[in-house]
Amino acid sequence: MIPPEAVKSVLALAPNWLGDTAMCTPALRALRRQFSEAQLTVAANPSCRDLLEDLPWIDGLFPLLPKSSLLPLMSMGKQLNHAGSDLCVVFPHSFRSALLAWFVRSKNRIGYARDGRSPLLTKSLMPPMEDGHITPIYMVDEYLDLVRLVGCEDDGKGLELALNPSVHDTVSAALAGEGALIAIAPGAAFGPSKRWMPEAFAETADALAEQTGARIVLLTGPGEEKIRAEVIAHAKTSFLELPAGLPGIAALKSAIALADLLICNDSGPRHIAIAFHKPVICIMGPTSPLYTNGPYEKGKVIRLDIPCSPCQKPICPLGHHQCMRDISPAMVIEAALESLQVSQGIVS
Repeated sequence: MIPPEAVKSVLALAPNWLGDTAMCTPALRALRRQFSEAQLTVAANPSCRDLLEDLPWIDGLFPLLPKSSLLPLMSMGKQLNHAGSDLCVVFPHSFRSALLAWFVRSKNRIGYARDGRSPLLTKSLMPPMEDGHITPIYMVDEYLDLVRLVGCEDDGKGLELALNPSVHDTVSAALAGEGALIAIAPGAAFGPSKRWMPEAFAETADALAEQTGARIVLLTGPGEEKIRAEVIAHAKTSFLELPAGLPGIAALKSAIALADLLICNDSGPRHIAIAFHKPVICIMGPTSPLYTNGPYEKGKVIRLDIPCSPCQKPICPLGHHQCMRDISPAMVIEAALESLQVSQGIVS
């Protein structure tokens, strides 16, 4: 155990996906409480860094270069030496992230014993195993288990994110109106196997707009232009637009925080909604629910239990995407109507 008073600087290397970073916030908050007198810095890729902006208990955010070669990685380690001289927590599972921690030269470097990287860490934790294989657990619990190595405990408050006030005001004005506000996020950075069909999202949006009078905002990010165009092309309803020129992740957080319901794939926006206590209809295909199903989510996960799922593959190895194609718009519409009735009393 590390005496809290002996730690003046804590560096956390954040996960590399938006959803995982959101699920890491209880562990980051636990670090803040345990080492209350230390400077807490979080290093993350640009998108995940933006996701954590405005959390008042993080002292510093450092943008990591994506998948940099050895020399830039050494340079980043040198830059982060002061921020993580006493303790570095490695949340990602990769060898590269542990190597970065080693370049930081932290006195204490903790992470999971994966990818042959234990020699780079001063203390490592074996992942949960069953019959020689890693057992999926809720990612929030995985990250909390790691920081328990240095005496941190969960406060039970769940995921936490914060809003940029000026961006939020601008988004609020753009999305103002009568009726329910439903956000639809049809993308998934993991790969196409996670994405429900654009025409199915369009049919769902049309039905909910017609049956409830809801306003629909379509949320897509960089690289998802084709998905956005396909949803719009198949839909009859008109989608609300976020103002141009706003920081993308900050605007995404605000739109989800304002929504009465989010409909999405098993992707980052799902966990942003959980952090803002918003109900979610999550359409899940190839990924295991054991990683993401936790006690904080409101709404419903729609998933079909078919023989080849969960495969955890970004591209369907069988080529037919049955786990997603067999989920019908009617299933999603029914779940959305039930969620609106329960959470907001919007539908009579």
